[in-house]
Amino acid sequence: MHRTAPRLTRILACAAVPVMLVVAGCSSDSGDKKDAESSASASPRATKSEPAVEAAKFAELPDPCKAVEAKTVKSLVPSAKSKNGTRSKSSDASVRAGCSWNGLADKGVKGSQYRWLDVGFTRFASDQTLGSGAARAGEEFDKQVRKSEATDGAKNVATGSVTGIGDQATKITYDQSKTDEDFRFTTIVARTGNVVVVVNYNGAGYAGAKTPTAESVLKGASMAAKDAVAAVADANAGGAESPKATGKATDKASDDSSKKPSGKPSSPTASKSSD
Repeated sequence: MHRTAPRLTRILACAAVPVMLVVAGCSSDSGDKKDAESSASASPRATKSEPAVEAAKFAELPDPCKAVEAKTVKSLVPSAKSKNGTRSKSSDASVRAGCSWNGLADKGVKGSQYRWLDVGFTRFASDQTLGSGAARAGEEFDKQVRKSEATDGAKNVATGSVTGIGDQATKITYDQSKTDEDFRFTTIVARTGNVVVVVNYNGAGYAGAKTPTAESVLKGASMAAKDAVAAVADANAGGAESPKATGKATDKASDDSSKKPSGKPSSPTASKSSD
């Protein structure tokens, strides 16, 4: 009995050796892992940079009262009160600008024909936070189309795409009755690069004169819109983009409006404009 106890003690001591070695090994691995983590945390981390926003295509707007060619104005508003047009007020003409023409052509016993034409421009700068000028102009384009479709008192509203005018264009045609006269309206909203162009053309017959046809009003609005879009490209023909094209400072577009007739040739009321 006395000899068995020492033998058992020796067996237990030998069995404990592998356990100690395993513990020592785990302790060593843990230390290596901490060292690796410490080394990784000490290395500089790569910083992610946002991709640069696309530069705006156009840095300037044309003179709005010269954007529609003189021959076009003469054709669409033959008895314009001012051939040079009436300039819209704007706090920054490089961001928002507009011009309008109106007149009543007296046809004697055949009555009189009233015509109204206005053109408006809004330019959007590219902004790292707000997006590219073209994308922002696209949003304004959609907004102007919806606004025209919702014109108070409009009847027979029809909307359709137009080809050959800028990067995208939409026509909105409708009728309105004012002071017992029937007016025909066409609004063309077009986008060229980062610029939105809105053209309104309408007419009515007075004193027994016939109301202009929808086709003639649409054709006239299309002529003016093509002139206006071409004028944007001409105003930026130099090709070099100014700092205005990519800064926030040029995006202070005020809510100046182009105008629409009230039905009385002598006192047209305000038309649609960007909010």
